Amino acid sequence: MVDKSKLGQPVGTTLDRFIKNKQDEFSFATGELSQILRDIGLAGKIINREISRAGLVDLGGSVGEQNIQGENQQKLDVIANIRFKRALRNGGEVCAIVSEEDDGIIDLNNPHGRYIVAIDPLDGSSNIDVNVSIGTIFSVYRRLSPVGGPALREDVLQKGDDQVAAGYLLYGSSTMLVYSTGHGVNGFTYDPSLGEFFLSHPNMKTPTTGSIYSINEGPSQLFDDGVRQYIQHCKEQQLTARYIGSLVGDFHRNMLKGGIYIYPATPKAPNGKLRLLYECNALAYIIEQAGGKATNGKGTRILDLLPNELHQRTPFFIGSSEMMEMAESFNLATADTSPVV
Repeated sequence: MVDKSKLGQPVGTTLDRFIKNKQDEFSFATGELSQILRDIGLAGKIINREISRAGLVDLGGSVGEQNIQGENQQKLDVIANIRFKRALRNGGEVCAIVSEEDDGIIDLNNPHGRYIVAIDPLDGSSNIDVNVSIGTIFSVYRRLSPVGGPALREDVLQKGDDQVAAGYLLYGSSTMLVYSTGHGVNGFTYDPSLGEFFLSHPNMKTPTTGSIYSINEGPSQLFDDGVRQYIQHCKEQQLTARYIGSLVGDFHRNMLKGGIYIYPATPKAPNGKLRLLYECNALAYIIEQAGGKATNGKGTRILDLLPNELHQRTPFFIGSSEMMEMAESFNLATADTSPVV
């Protein structure tokens, strides 16, 4: 006899159902934020498809142009930027977008939209051609200006603490969507056979310490003394160096296993390299919800930084709380009296 109780086992909780069930946790709870998260999930599915077939349909390589950051645009950078802008425009809840790939504020011609999205459509895109994990990073802010008019700079230049949601998509051995609305962090894995994201990592927490440090040590001779001393401390403690040059990939691994990621300032990049609005703020929001910390390495919490330009950069230290405290103890002990930039 067949045990009927073992037939038709549940496949799990879909992203859409989870969002609906958790909607009451969001203070405005009108369904708008839920729609934005669904729109981001839809665009993520499309990007996942494009990445998986990139080597077969000539989607790898550069388009021969540079973005506003002075970085060579990859074909999938352009595709991802188009897909996310289109999904958020069609969703109807967002009035403006700030993207790594565009110079200014992107007006979506939706003056009644109540939200701003800041996004890095495809982080780590230089790794596409070598089949290394890449990602998307996003932040959602509630606009400050009155509904009915165009979005203003003040709507966009908000502190990370003002985010109402943030998250990332990771395109790797499996595709994941991880997000928070300020009530913990939850991760969803994409099942391509069903075309759905399913809850796979509920209530994600990062260990208070770990054995991984992630930093590009190539230019280490340019680092501040405190950073160099902390790296040496990691080696003396026989920690493991892991750095793949894909911010989402490095961050996701460290959050799950315990670790620290560092992108410090150098004389060539005194304000750091990573962008505050659409890279650092989102991941800082996630790590704090997961129990970790994120600062500029000089004691200033990332989420407390007030941006004054769209593509503002910052030094970035993020990870397990005890490792962060140790890194900052080295950095602050060797800091000079000059103001933090």
